[in-house]
Amino acid sequence: MRSVDHEAPVSLHRHPVPGEDRYLSLALVNTRFAVSHGEVDLLDDTEAAHLWLVRHELLPDRVDLNGRQSGRLRGLREALRALFEARAAAGSPPAGALDTLNTALAAAPATPQLAWSADGPRRADLPDSGNPAAAALSLLAEDAADLLTGADAGQLTECAAQGCSRWFLRSHGARRWCTTKCGNRVRAARAYAARKAGSP
Repeated sequence: MRSVDHEAPVSLHRHPVPGEDRYLSLALVNTRFAVSHGEVDLLDDTEAAHLWLVRHELLPDRVDLNGRQSGRLRGLREALRALFEARAAAGSPPAGALDTLNTALAAAPATPQLAWSADGPRRADLPDSGNPAAAALSLLAEDAADLLTGADAGQLTECAAQGCSRWFLRSHGARRWCTTKCGNRVRAARAYAARKAGSP
């Protein structure tokens, strides 16, 4: 799989996909995607996985990530993709995908706490600080569980553009593409095919 320069993965990553700002699990699934020159994996090695977790404030920069932990992050990503596919198809997910999510949830469960501010009481669960990498995966798994069981689950959609494997939250029923870039690409391909079919 082709990798991306770790210094600037965001610029190559593409336009923002609806829902990633609300669900980090969605952003995680979309770290593997296709561009015109091939497949891109923003978690292709331990350094890249560490950078992604730090940029999403799931892991302190000073905390190292080892190869096994980055492998678990990639494994969780693929499990979430399978769970998203099952949810969208109203089917059953592979048992392994569900096991991977549940293992991540159980590895570093957050401690429920009540916080009180000027706005009043609110729940403020504290992640397990003893194993920061496991806590990061647990938070991602919990985020995915919230997405899959919450009000937004029905909007979870895979981009319909050929070659695109990104997932997004549909803002309205007619939306089929994750970004206008994908929509424009599909329309251009259709126009080209129509011209080609009409040529002698």
